[in-house]
Amino acid sequence: MTDDSDAAPGPLAEISVVPEPSAEQLNERQVIDYRTEREHCLEWLLAFGKNPKRADGYAHSTVKNRASRMDQYYRWVWREESRYTTDLTHEHADAYLEYLARQETSNSHKSACRKALMMLYKWRHHKRGAEQWEPTITFSRSNQTTTPRDYLTREERSKIREAALEYGSVPNVDSVSGEKRERWKTYLAQRFEKPKSELTRDDWERANSWKIPTLTWTSLDAALRPIEVERARTSWVDIENGVLRIPREDAAKNSENWVVGLKDQTVEMLDRWLDQRRSIAKYDGTDALWLTRESNPYQSASLRSVLHRLCELADIDIEDRQMSWYTIRHSTGTYMVREEDLAAAQTQLRHRDPKSTMRYDQVPVEDRKDALERIG
Repeated sequence: MTDDSDAAPGPLAEISVVPEPSAEQLNERQVIDYRTEREHCLEWLLAFGKNPKRADGYAHSTVKNRASRMDQYYRWVWREESRYTTDLTHEHADAYLEYLARQETSNSHKSACRKALMMLYKWRHHKRGAEQWEPTITFSRSNQTTTPRDYLTREERSKIREAALEYGSVPNVDSVSGEKRERWKTYLAQRFEKPKSELTRDDWERANSWKIPTLTWTSLDAALRPIEVERARTSWVDIENGVLRIPREDAAKNSENWVVGLKDQTVEMLDRWLDQRRSIAKYDGTDALWLTRESNPYQSASLRSVLHRLCELADIDIEDRQMSWYTIRHSTGTYMVREEDLAAAQTQLRHRDPKSTMRYDQVPVEDRKDALERIG
């Protein structure tokens, strides 16, 4: 049978349309039928799913995450029916929620699966003429905190800023010699995937790129979501006024233009990075502000890897902590509320609803510890 598990090109890039577990269960004709079904659904969700009347689609990262859960649901139906089918009924969906309710998994996972089903049946309603599906079960989040689960302390934020300046840096080419120089040349040859004999002075300078420092410092200042890092454009950066100008078409979960303040040091770094990126070939023909080594936009997984490396450099213990790029955003929200007020935090975090900002209205743990010392 043909292995059709690879992600599709075009708008479905990096989305596994027919994941391997499904491909292994189907014959070749069924794989083709299932691929067509999935492509129609996922492409519609990307272009229209959020608001069909306004042709407003879901973010690529959202569809990518939910696509996997939709596929799991299809396979569950096939097991229940003992046959392949794409005729998914409301009874199937209700039974699947009951099945999830009995599983020993988190309510967060169950809720995400429910959202995936709602997206799937929204497509079936708009494009297949099916009746709207109203879920019979919801999964309570009462056992979860209403505040961000984890965030960086003030001290950790400073350490992360410092680690970003160290990340991937190398000594000045003229400051090392002998065996030490050879070790650095070996490192650079592996990093840039070229023979040591072809390394130039430009390669040594290129290693000390301003990319990671600006990516990190800008995210710390502007509380950038992963999807906003992915969408970030050079046109967002207003060096003269020291702000990011995020247009409404790029702002996550919003329909407004946003002006977000930046630290002076961050602005200076961004100015250096904009100048530096002009000489990097992979940025030719794109206005993406940051790209990975593989010339792709940064997404949640690659950003998590960057943060974990920064924590390693900063000697921040991440065991038993959920450290994602949102950890940076959560810390900015927490301390912006602490230093200013909810209104300032709401603008900096780009929240339409003040209720979203109120969950950051907490006393940071180090302040509570100081209070305990004072009260004895």
